[in-house]
Amino acid sequence: MIRYRAYAKVNIFLKITGKRGEYHTITSRFMQVKSLFDTLWLEPKSTPEFEIRGTFDCEVSSNTIYKAYKHLLSHTKSNALSMLMEENAVCVDKQIPSYAGLGGGSSDAATFLRMCNETLELGLNVVQLAEIGANVGADVPFFIYGYESANVSGIGEIVEPFNEKLLEFEILTPELQISTPAVYRYYREHLYNPISTEEATHLETTASVDILTSMNPKEANDLYPAALGCYGELREKEGWFFSGSGSSFFRIKE
Repeated sequence: MIRYRAYAKVNIFLKITGKRGEYHTITSRFMQVKSLFDTLWLEPKSTPEFEIRGTFDCEVSSNTIYKAYKHLLSHTKSNALSMLMEENAVCVDKQIPSYAGLGGGSSDAATFLRMCNETLELGLNVVQLAEIGANVGADVPFFIYGYESANVSGIGEIVEPFNEKLLEFEILTPELQISTPAVYRYYREHLYNPISTEEATHLETTASVDILTSMNPKEANDLYPAALGCYGELREKEGWFFSGSGSSFFRIKE
């Protein structure tokens, strides 16, 4: 069975641009981390229930892969898809830490959608897959498109490729699971200060390496101060940037 890689990502910058109902709108540069990935494949099984094999700290019903399956099935009404999942377990070699701001769950969901689309020749194009993925999580469309670097805006649904050299990163993930909703809530209640359209445009047109050499970690990521305020046990790391809502830190590899 073909094995699929689900790459991690880091947020070079992440800035809040406003609100849309209960959600915050953002502008962010996502970049793939080629050295860190989960691996997904299918293996035959004997019971019909949906099964995920791998080290996950959530129930199957809460897993992004299962959610991706339910949304894909709802969209396609494919008997072949339900049969595939009755006959096979989804196996995941999990290397991307959970609750770490590296997009592991979103990347797994996106990779599962692509795997099913290719295996069953469902005929969905990348835009359709991204629309299905957006129902699972805000970061899923980025991973569906497969760009190495992209500007992501709105609530995650607008993904525009950014042409630049892929950087290599060192990543450090503390033993701390961070809740993204809690960090956003803290930001909204204590630190809310969206950037202007002009500031957003400037960031979106600046190379990642220039951003990482000209901005400090708190300037680059609006959620970093919120995470520090929300989690007293989180410690700043000199010279390291903060990915997403955390808890992972990254820097360019020497």
